[in-house]
Parts: sequence; structure tokens; C-alpha cells
Amino acid sequence: MQTPTLFALLLLLILVAYGTGFSRALSAARSRGGLRNLSSLPSYHGLFAALWCGLPALLLLGAWLVFDDAIIRSMVMHSIADKPDTIAGQNLLFAQIQNLAAGHLVGEPSPQLQSAAEHLSQLRSNSNTLQAFLSVVLAVGLGAFALLRFSPELRAREKVEKVLRAILITCACAAIFTTVGILFSVLFESLRFFQSVPVTEFLFGLHWSPQMALRADQVGSSGAFGAVPLFTGTLMVSAIAMFVAVPVGLMAAIYLAEYASKSVRNVAKPVLEILAGVPTVVYGFFAALTVAPFIRDLATSIGLQASSESALAAGLVMGIMIIPFVSSLSDDVINAVPQSLRDGALGLGSTQSETVRKVVIPAALPGIVGGVLLAVSRAIGETMIVVMAAGLAANLTANPLESVTTVTVQIVTLLVGDQEFDSPKTLAAFALGLMLFISTLVLNFIALHVVKKYREQYD
Repeated sequence: MQTPTLFALLLLLILVAYGTGFSRALSAARSRGGLRNLSSLPSYHGLFAALWCGLPALLLLGAWLVFDDAIIRSMVMHSIADKPDTIAGQNLLFAQIQNLAAGHLVGEPSPQLQSAAEHLSQLRSNSNTLQAFLSVVLAVGLGAFALLRFSPELRAREKVEKVLRAILITCACAAIFTTVGILFSVLFESLRFFQSVPVTEFLFGLHWSPQMALRADQVGSSGAFGAVPLFTGTLMVSAIAMFVAVPVGLMAAIYLAEYASKSVRNVAKPVLEILAGVPTVVYGFFAALTVAPFIRDLATSIGLQASSESALAAGLVMGIMIIPFVSSLSDDVINAVPQSLRDGALGLGSTQSETVRKVVIPAALPGIVGGVLLAVSRAIGETMIVVMAAGLAANLTANPLESVTTVTVQIVTLLVGDQEFDSPKTLAAFALGLMLFISTLVLNFIALHVVKKYREQYD
């Protein structure tokens, strides 16, 4: 039985368990003179039976899907006597076995490969059968067990809420563990990189050329891993984007929230938010084909020299892309300010502009700062626009008319294609990722401190 079919069958069993538990509770309530004679509502009795029926079976199915392929691969590779010693060779061999089992391998396979493919097909077939059997048996058995436990005195609501509370706690912990897992995975690979390249060279070096030569006598055989040009390029492009997005987005939010009529707001706000739905590659095309040539021609006309790919072009288009983030979040925060604050300021004789400047904006400042932080994170993590409009050259410059690159662009460049994670060139991507993680963390701490300090002054 295929996994989607099995999943649909489990959902059907869950619905049957819920309906049976609900109907039994309803029948018991009628025989006892009403719902008040039950310790829990019929819906909770139905949920109690559905959770017993579906939750363990779905957990088993999820665990099976996670570990099934790894176990089958281990069993297949263990059955092969003459297999490569390297991990790359074993991966290639197993890929050939998979292609042969699927009927996609070109050429005449060896007897050993044919036997391994037949073994793989047999293991997968047995796994699917056993998976379906155990899941259905577990669902039916535990569902029947829950229905047998039914009684009007059963506190089904408390039991259901305990399970739901555990699910919510698990979901909350999953986000924390995911963050910790990302941090440690990036940290361990970064430590491997810093074993080959000194931390001081990475943080303070002024040249970035991670290409490793094939021979020791070639120029730059050890590579250059000074990340300062990448950090300056990232800060320059992000600063230009924020210089465009923050004033325009904030002013648009203030106009829509405080000055615009309802009919204008109903039209302008959705049109403004359409910018958030435009793919970044479209912005990249716009930056590369329209904005960058315009900036180059304009600079040439006034006697300046500009590159065909510049930080200014990427930053301007990125700022346009980020305007909806700042505008939408700021608009929601401004609208959340209590109307009583506005009425009080107007009643004391303030004009509308004074009310906005001295009452509404200070009250909404924490939310506005949060929106700006989200926009900064969006700008730092943008890749496509920078690739198409700013280029890949790691130039250390303060001139926005020259070509630059960013940290995220270099991470993508270093990890494109099939890579072995044993060279400084590839491991440098993890070191760059760690620097981005630390920078974002420091930025969040600073922003929280500023917001907290201003909130204390405002209160």
C-alpha cells in the first residue's frame, strides 16, 4: 500500500473513531436525561477516541518514513561484498542500484548490481506491507481500546486537553531545537574551516578569493579568505535598501492609517502589497536591465564612472522590494494604537500632524522597529537581486557605483553543484553563515534594548 493511500485510510479510521465516540456519548446522555449528566461533552469523547486511534498510528508512520530509507540502504550495502571504501563511491553505487531497481539504468548491469537491485526492491515491498499492516492494526486496536473505556463518568475533556497541551509544547520546543540544531551544525563546520584558515585572516583579511588551485605551484593555491569585502558589500547594499524602504514605507503607512479615506485605503493598500508578491528574480531582471544601465548612463552624463553592475542599483531595487514589509507592518501597528490617545491629544488642542508625531508614532514605535528589523533581515538575506544587479566581484570599496557582492551571494556560489565538505573553499560558506547568524543576533539584542529603553521613557 502506498503512503498516500495509507494516510487516507488512517484519516478515515480517525473519523470513524470520532463519530463512534461522539454517538455513544450522545446516546448515553439521552438515556441519562441530558448532557449535564456526562462528565464531558460528546465532542470530547469523540476526540478522545480519535486521538487514541490516530495519534500513535501517525507517529509510527512518521517514524517509519524518516528511518525507512536509511535502514534499507544499510541492509542493501551490507549485503554487497565488494563495495567502495569511500563515502562518495558508496553513494554512487547505491544510486546505480536505485536506478536499476526503477528500470532507469542504461547498459548491461553486473550480476552483483542486479542482485542488489532485486534485494532493494524486495526490502521496499516488505517495508510497505509491514508499514501498512502495523499502522492499521495499531489504529484499529487502540481505537477499539478507547471505545471500550467509554463511560459517562470518563473525564475525556481533561485527557484530551492534556494531549493537546503536550502537542503544543512539542511544537514550541521544535522551533527551539531547530534553531539550536542549525546553530550547532553551522558552528561545527565553521570550526573545521577555522582549523585551516585563521580566524584573524577571515575577520580582518581584505582579499576574498576562495578558489583553490589544483597544483601547489599555481598562483593563489592556498586561496584568500578575507571576508571584509563581503561584509562591507552586504552593509552597503542593505543600507541603500533601508534608505529607500524605511522612509517610503513608514510615510506610506502613516498616510494610509491617519490621512487616507476609507475608499483610498481599500485601493492603495492592496496595490502597495502587490510588490511583496513579485518574485525576486523579476526584481533582479528589472535591476539588471533597467535600473543598472540607467544609473550607469546618468553617472556618465555628469562625469562619473559607474560599473554596469553596481551596489546602488541592487540597493535601490531591493529597497523597492522591501517597502511592503515596512509599510504593511507599520500600518498594522499604527492602527493598533488606541483611539483614546488620539482623542485625548486632539482634545488638548493638538493638530493632526502633532498627534501623529508626538502621540501615535511614539506609541507605535516598538512595532515599527520590529517591522524595520524584519526588513533589515530581508535585505541581508536577499541573493537574487545582488547576483543580477551587483555582480560577484568581492571589491572592498565605499563607492556605491562599483560592483560588490554580499555574504549570501558567496554562500550560494560556494555551495553550487556537488561539493565535498573537506576543503576550505566549501567550509567557508558555513563560516559566512555563522557570521550572519551572530550579526543578526547582535542586531536583535540592540533593537530590543532600544525599544525597551524608549518604552520606559514613554510610560
